[in-house]
Amino acid sequence: MSQKVLNRSIAGETLNGAKVQVAATAFLSLFSLVGLSFYGLPFFYDFMVKEFGWSTTTVTSGNAFGKIIIGPLFGFLAGWIIDRFGPKRLMMTGVLMGGIAVIGLSQMTALWMLYFFYLFNAIGYVCGGPLPNQVLLSRWFDKARGKAMGFAYLGIGIGGFVGTRIANRLTQHFGWHSALMMLGILMIVIALPMIWFVKESPDDQSTAEKAAEKPVSIGHVVKSWPFYLLAIGSMASIGAVGGTNQHLKLFLSTDQGFSQDESTDIISLVLASSIIGRLLMGFLADRFPKKYVMLLIYTLVSCAIPLLYFTSTPGVIYLFAVVFGIAFGGDYMIIPLMAAELFGLKVMGRVMGLVLTMDGLAEALSPMLVGFLRDQSHNYANGFAALIAMAVIGAIAIALLPTKRMTSEG
Repeated sequence: MSQKVLNRSIAGETLNGAKVQVAATAFLSLFSLVGLSFYGLPFFYDFMVKEFGWSTTTVTSGNAFGKIIIGPLFGFLAGWIIDRFGPKRLMMTGVLMGGIAVIGLSQMTALWMLYFFYLFNAIGYVCGGPLPNQVLLSRWFDKARGKAMGFAYLGIGIGGFVGTRIANRLTQHFGWHSALMMLGILMIVIALPMIWFVKESPDDQSTAEKAAEKPVSIGHVVKSWPFYLLAIGSMASIGAVGGTNQHLKLFLSTDQGFSQDESTDIISLVLASSIIGRLLMGFLADRFPKKYVMLLIYTLVSCAIPLLYFTSTPGVIYLFAVVFGIAFGGDYMIIPLMAAELFGLKVMGRVMGLVLTMDGLAEALSPMLVGFLRDQSHNYANGFAALIAMAVIGAIAIALLPTKRMTSEG
């Protein structure tokens, strides 16, 4: 073997090793900031209702309060920072803020503390959650981007699955306050070391995709109809998924009379199914136009939520858990893949900063709307109808998207 061939082989192995490290870093970051935190916190909502006497609207309003304030203020700024300076520093800040938020929520004794620490939670989500991880993965992966994104997003499903079960076990032994504090500490311990050592982008920036890519200005993007279709579609579907997820435990335990263990099993099945969804949709996204994969996901969301009207029928709640879980697994993951396909990598941080800000508002307001409708009617029928309408609107918007990348000429 010549020295030149040997050097290429060593360089290839080094690059592959770096890609594994990047994927693992994104996995653990999403495991902590989204799996343990965002999807773990709703497990504790019914305990907050019982201990503090708050309504379902109130306990779900903390998430809305944080995202409504932080998203518009920092979403685009975070995207600009990532495009300009890279995602690493922002991710480290996000993990620390997210962990502190969960620890703070474990010690709250008044309503103002709920809102205060949810501000920290929202900052952590913007800085260390999906946005910087999507850009990090897109910089390192090209042809296998769907599989890489699917693997990283497994962290959300596995984190939620593991976190819910750990939270249930810790709550039984130590009470919900201590359980929540332990989850916050665990978030920092798991994610921070990997982010510290990760490399933000490959040394060789002249990949075939980047060399061939025609730059599209952010101004041109926000004036284009594909941007607004993507924003409306993702907002509607994320709102439907977020509203369902945030109220699922409350619906099962408060309205349907499921025990804590039964509710945990159903939520765990949703999260376990989301693992299948992420792998499946990542696999499909590498082989078929991403628009059609996205449309499939949004259609599954539209079909799953109506099943909640029939939970008294044996087995239906488990069918819901599987179908909703598969769609839930692909929902968040497909958005950056679609954005990269439509607009390219050069403006991805700013584009996703805008899109995720709007998605975050929908994800925050939707649970509040469902909670309000539930408190007014004392059941979830109207709330679920609103979620179904959102899901259908999302599917229609995505069906109207083009399949080809935008150019500066439009």
